[in-house]
Amino acid sequence: MATVRFLTGITTTGTPHLGNYVGSIRPSVRASQTPGVESFYFLADYHALIKIDDPARIQRSTLEIAASWLAAGLNPEQVTFYRQSDIPEIPELTWFLTCVTGKGVLNRAHAYKASVDKNTAAGVDPDADVTAGLFMYPVLMGADILLFNAHKVPVGRDQIQHIEMARDMAASFNHRYGEHFVPPQAEIEEAVATLPGLDGRKMSKSYDNTIPLFASREQLKKLISGIVTDSRAPGEPKDTEGSALFQIYQAFATPEETAALRQSFADGIAWGEAKNVLFERIDREIAPMRETYEALINNPARIEAILLAGRDKARQIATPFMGRVRQAVGLRNLQGAATASAGKAAKTAVAAFKQYREKDGQFYFKLVDAKGGVLLQSLGFSSPKAAGQCIAQLVQDGATALVALAHQLEPASDLQEATGALMEIQRSKA
Repeated sequence: MATVRFLTGITTTGTPHLGNYVGSIRPSVRASQTPGVESFYFLADYHALIKIDDPARIQRSTLEIAASWLAAGLNPEQVTFYRQSDIPEIPELTWFLTCVTGKGVLNRAHAYKASVDKNTAAGVDPDADVTAGLFMYPVLMGADILLFNAHKVPVGRDQIQHIEMARDMAASFNHRYGEHFVPPQAEIEEAVATLPGLDGRKMSKSYDNTIPLFASREQLKKLISGIVTDSRAPGEPKDTEGSALFQIYQAFATPEETAALRQSFADGIAWGEAKNVLFERIDREIAPMRETYEALINNPARIEAILLAGRDKARQIATPFMGRVRQAVGLRNLQGAATASAGKAAKTAVAAFKQYREKDGQFYFKLVDAKGGVLLQSLGFSSPKAAGQCIAQLVQDGATALVALAHQLEPASDLQEATGALMEIQRSKA
């Protein structure tokens, strides 16, 4: 069974809350305990700099989030657990990916678009107060993921776009420099992808509507009692649809427990009673972890030692990998320049496929000879994968594929010349 790599991080901008727990910490810890899974967990302190300019807050958040991971059952001996800023290969890879990522792609990022729309509505410069850090956030996230070639990334539904962007970056780099990156996939638990907060909006530090993960029992009860509900009286049936209280309960409860509360809603449970049911269910899961969390918070030296060990473990993978990536893009020892030049000259003597994307959003390829003359030109494909599969079939089957794939190609000026070029490519790969 092949090893699957999971990777996830939490931005160090505040105290971890229940949304972080059900959307990231809990599913990731469970994944780390699954046979055949290699897990990477990191504290995203570079990302925090985009939003926060309070150094003490970032430091405290780093401590709290690390303690939360560990209290939730993360075993640093079985996983790779590190601080983002301890891995210098991450910002280096960010630059490499910046050089293959279109600005138009970043223009469509949700966070950037939201800032532009807000400024436009206010009648000010669309980019007012928009830092380059905010604009480049998706590239840094792409580097986090691609540096370790993660297969699956647990995220909330609102983060899917960033995983798709990381896939595009991997494809763009691989097309230019050869296969180095694995296209990642988003891993979402549908029922708990985004947890609502006290006011019904997404639970977020930005909205100040969170429930701290390791709040005391008394504080937890007080916060849950403040969850916004409607005005229906005891005895009146209540809707589960759109109920923040019910959605939070569902994220912690078994299917049987969820069905029971659903029936209680239909039977007209009082809101106070429903909130108490929610409080007891959450506390039952969180209470056993509180003591461990408090012990860790009071021993920051222990957490620092764990993170430094994780740094060394992560860099055992990152450093040699980035060495290969640097080699691929041409950042090389000059002693091999003459040999590389000779090798390049030999390669240009053989026809080659060029794959690219046009303004219509479609993906194309062409077969060009050593002088750049076009021997074959494809029609448009909906994805780079489909275009690549067509190229692979042409390389493998030569003239036979030219006939079979005629509907995917524009008429060639000289099929005989294209066939000969395909044969040369086959020989060069033999």
